Amino acid sequence: MFTNKKHLTSAIIGALVTLSIIALVLSLVNIEDVTLPPTVKYGMVFDAGSSHTSLFVYEWDSDKENDTGVVSQTLSCDVHGRGISSYANDPPKAGDSIRECLDKALKAVPAEKQRDVPAYLGATAGMRLLREQNSSAAEQVLAEVAKTMQEYPVAFKGARILTGEEEGAYGWITINYLLDSFTKYSPKAHTWVRPEAANIFGALDLGGASTQISFVPEGSVVNWKEGSKFTLYGYDYNIYTHSYLCYGQNEMLKRLAKELISAPSTRVHHPCYPKDYNETVSLSSFRTSPCTNQSDLRLGPGDRNVTLEGRGDANGCLAAIKKLFNFSACGESQDCTFDGIYQPPVRGQFVAFSAFYYNFKFLNLTEGQLLATVRETIEHFCTRSWEDVCSPWRERLPKYCTNANYILTLLLDAYKFNETSWNNIIFQMKVGSTDVGWTLGHMLNLTNMIPAEAPAWVKGHVPSLWAAAITFIILTLALGLAALVLLLCM
Repeated sequence: MFTNKKHLTSAIIGALVTLSIIALVLSLVNIEDVTLPPTVKYGMVFDAGSSHTSLFVYEWDSDKENDTGVVSQTLSCDVHGRGISSYANDPPKAGDSIRECLDKALKAVPAEKQRDVPAYLGATAGMRLLREQNSSAAEQVLAEVAKTMQEYPVAFKGARILTGEEEGAYGWITINYLLDSFTKYSPKAHTWVRPEAANIFGALDLGGASTQISFVPEGSVVNWKEGSKFTLYGYDYNIYTHSYLCYGQNEMLKRLAKELISAPSTRVHHPCYPKDYNETVSLSSFRTSPCTNQSDLRLGPGDRNVTLEGRGDANGCLAAIKKLFNFSACGESQDCTFDGIYQPPVRGQFVAFSAFYYNFKFLNLTEGQLLATVRETIEHFCTRSWEDVCSPWRERLPKYCTNANYILTLLLDAYKFNETSWNNIIFQMKVGSTDVGWTLGHMLNLTNMIPAEAPAWVKGHVPSLWAAAITFIILTLALGLAALVLLLCM
């Protein structure tokens, strides 16, 4: 028994303090593992093309979907000047050319994450041609861009020349990712799911020095080497892909001009150029590319200037362009494009991007016109006189007429699209805010090789127990404070 009120009050305070300590201990014992939200990771890829270089910065959450990052584009930057292959005679300038875009890229990535950003440079057909012509110069150019990238606080992963098949396959991945063919977010399930009826698109890419076609063939295809296999979002994909070097639009223009010239003429009719338009070229200019550097007895020895005189002849233009392809090598085979190259029949919908898109966009032909309308528009465009066209059309008229007819020949005669399947071609360069090209596909494929970041585990309290413990402690301390006041007042 307590002998007085002071002893009683002291006992109450002691009991309340003891209970508070017990509640606090119990709240600390009842804990469980919780996972912190995933962190954002970044990657950057340089697209070093034949005519220009661009840098793209991508980001994705560290907890990947089926071992593949869900990637979005956060920055694009066009490098000033021509492609890195143009610096063959001064390789250090190739490295200097990419600095401005690297500086911009670092501003788009938090400073604490920069050293973990994988950075790649992929060179395409321009560098493939340079390697054929001068392998030492190609190596020096790559070494200089690598040296520059290594000066920046990023995880440099290499600068190399892609094969044409890699370029085509990565473009195919980009298109199908952006069009939700691989995976799509389901608001109902609150997760990423594979579309039940996935529509897999083919890819058509036309650059300055090469062109690529990639698609999933019908059924199982045997006896073909132009194939690639990918595992993306938990599924395997086998695609046909082939790249044609020297069949990009810039190299095609050179090859066409060379075919039109015959010795000893100094003036030559050019059916694709508009009437009243003249262009002077030197024979030495054909020796700057392996695509036109082969000896041709028709050109004669030495160097001289030749004037190409426009004729505005659409039919003559098509006929001249078709001579650039060796269609006879395929014989009667329908599974062949030209030069004896195997290709299964085209299947499904295709997205045509890069120069396919830009040429047809200039002619307002990207909105799904019938093939007959396309032909009529190109023919009318090509028959316009140089004097009747105002700027900026005037500057573009010669090459766009040639390019448009070349695209028709490539798609119809080589790849064998027809009146019906033509309607399955979509000319497009962006999906949302993301550029269509091989770089995003490259990044997506690489996220399969970049390990998923381990979840950050911390010890967290069960919410209900923690709330109850806090409430009990507060009430206990309040009662203790009241007891103390009572003791002081006695």
